[in-house]
Amino acid sequence: MSDSVQAKRAAFRALHEQGCFVLPNPWDVGSARMLQGLGFQALATTSSGHAWSLGRPDGTASRAAILEHVRSLVEATELPVNLDFEDGFAQHPEGVAESVRLAIATGVAGVSIEDSTGDPAQPVRDLDDSIARVRAARSAIDASGEDVLLVGRAENFFLGRPDLADTIKRLQAYAEAGADCLYAPGIRTREQIAAVVAAVAPRPVNLLVGSPIGLTLAEIAELGVRRISIGGGLARAAWGGFLRAARSIAQEGRFDALGEATPGTELNTFFRQFADHRA
Repeated sequence: MSDSVQAKRAAFRALHEQGCFVLPNPWDVGSARMLQGLGFQALATTSSGHAWSLGRPDGTASRAAILEHVRSLVEATELPVNLDFEDGFAQHPEGVAESVRLAIATGVAGVSIEDSTGDPAQPVRDLDDSIARVRAARSAIDASGEDVLLVGRAENFFLGRPDLADTIKRLQAYAEAGADCLYAPGIRTREQIAAVVAAVAPRPVNLLVGSPIGLTLAEIAELGVRRISIGGGLARAAWGGFLRAARSIAQEGRFDALGEATPGTELNTFFRQFADHRA
């Protein structure tokens, strides 16, 4: 890997060692570059935001499409990028390892592997299977010799199963299997967050804040969270502005909402710095 990729990975790992940082989720090159311009220190992909930009529902993009997408973000910005790699795009641990090897080759600084199945009847994987998949991802990273951060995700709360005890059990098991950072999207209360942080300490915890949870960045940091991701929140906010304006035109014949749009001159001024980066 190039020196720039190595530097990004080292900077990303250092961010997890103390304090609390926000890891926003761009869905394309433009949003990634804008977030860099706003001063964020690292980025993460959003499977939902990317899927919507392709006109698809979340969870339906192919592995090849996801890898090409993250490669474009890695190459477009100077920031480390964490890949939301869903379930690793494989039914078995060996396949997860192969997927992670492909992900490492894109230059990512981190890879998240979740324990969801995509099956509404049985949405969360068996714990032993999930542990084996995290171990496979860990082995692939170690064999590569690259300093890529592995994130273990317990999807209980996100999938409508608010079982805190099982979530903690899973996160602890993923930490034991080699996850560097733990993530339980869907937890929201102070009590839930504090319990997760304490259960996996000293490993860092990622908190999803995709919608208001009544806590500020400072308050979340006080609970011991190391990083905060936004998931599809920014993509949904962008779609919200688009739909308000488009519906006003389509349904009312009014153009007032366009007055809230960011001026084109502002956008052109910002993106002009990348004009030599030809697609």
